[in-house]
Amino acid sequence: MSAQDGKAICECIEDKRDDLVSLLSDLIAQEPVIGNKKPAQEVVCSRLESCGLDVDTWEPDADELGSHPGFFETSSYAEYGYEGRPNVAATDDGAGDGRSLALSGHVDVVPVDEDEWSHDPWDATVEDDRLYGRGSNDMLGGVASILVAYDALRELGVDLSGDLTLQTTIEEEAGGPGGVLSALERGYRPDAAVIPEPSGLPDIGMASAGVMYFRLTVPGRSAHAARGYEGVNAIGKASTLYRALDELDRERKARIAYEPAFRQNPQLEGHETNLNVGSIESGDWPSTVPSEARLECRIGWPPGETREDVRAEVETTVKEAAEGDEWLAEHPPEIEWFGWNAAPHELDTDEEVVRLARDHAETVTGEETTFGGGSGGNDERFYNLYYDIPCPSVGPRGAHIHGADEYVEIDSLVETARTLALTAIDWCGVEK
Repeated sequence: MSAQDGKAICECIEDKRDDLVSLLSDLIAQEPVIGNKKPAQEVVCSRLESCGLDVDTWEPDADELGSHPGFFETSSYAEYGYEGRPNVAATDDGAGDGRSLALSGHVDVVPVDEDEWSHDPWDATVEDDRLYGRGSNDMLGGVASILVAYDALRELGVDLSGDLTLQTTIEEEAGGPGGVLSALERGYRPDAAVIPEPSGLPDIGMASAGVMYFRLTVPGRSAHAARGYEGVNAIGKASTLYRALDELDRERKARIAYEPAFRQNPQLEGHETNLNVGSIESGDWPSTVPSEARLECRIGWPPGETREDVRAEVETTVKEAAEGDEWLAEHPPEIEWFGWNAAPHELDTDEEVVRLARDHAETVTGEETTFGGGSGGNDERFYNLYYDIPCPSVGPRGAHIHGADEYVEIDSLVETARTLALTAIDWCGVEK
């Protein structure tokens, strides 16, 4: 690609800045939280069809995916199923024999507590270079950048040699098997992929964490509070297990290190792994000694351990803590693994698609790339772990992901779209 061609692409995308903001605002307005993906996907479909592409929409099939090693039943599937929650893909067939590329993004966002927000989370607000709204950064902004990048290629008549697939998927926030994994199993298996998760251009993501959920059911014995000596308080027994898990968390933090996790955020050093007791439920009346308590927990860890290793360590900790308590030794707690069940991954940064993305990210931002990742789960693992398809995260800058007043920097959306378009040209090649 000549410098003149690259300049034309960058200028075309800059001219589409207002369109990029408008498209992102429209996506946010669809409120695509769990169970409400179809409206946002309809916005995507309309955009792809306006570009003259044939659009494929489908609902995942849990039965077909069930035997895949990357599949697990997500909490969103358990609550909503897959009906009415479609994935979307469209492919611009290459004009030659160039390599294929997928640009993939998820349309699901996490819920909000509107009382915490100083902006309406579903009505995008622009202040200076920031666009506020739920999903603006994670990752509806990346989805909008994909669509605008393709629109620029089409408008300038760039005829790619290889196939370019544009896809938007569901349930990444719950683990993703009904999204990217479903797309891969449907046959969308390119030579490389890029997902514009908010990596913070020019920084690029090259790893993801393992994530698993587990539930502890702790037995007690009910009694009237006035005769509490006749009962066994399940909350008290649950606290024994909580302390054991908290100690395991501290011990793991002391021995596990993963530099990519804290390259971009030094505060993560010493916190590359985490074990969190996220909820506890017990009892139904202040005057009754509760007979059962349930703790739901999340454990996350960087590349270096298998899921089997981590499960065994947690289960051993729970077993040993129970054996040290007279009641729990005779009435052991039950442990159940549910929901998130993702293995960690690490991508070789010498992969060609990563080097191309890095070169263009540094050129369009004028800054040096830092490779990071490994502190959270993401969709890239499906490509990298199970299909040997190199896939980095290349996305915008912003803040407050999953929190109040989430925002994305508009300049970085433009830079993301430029990076995606230029990477597609160099990876797929161009017919002269």
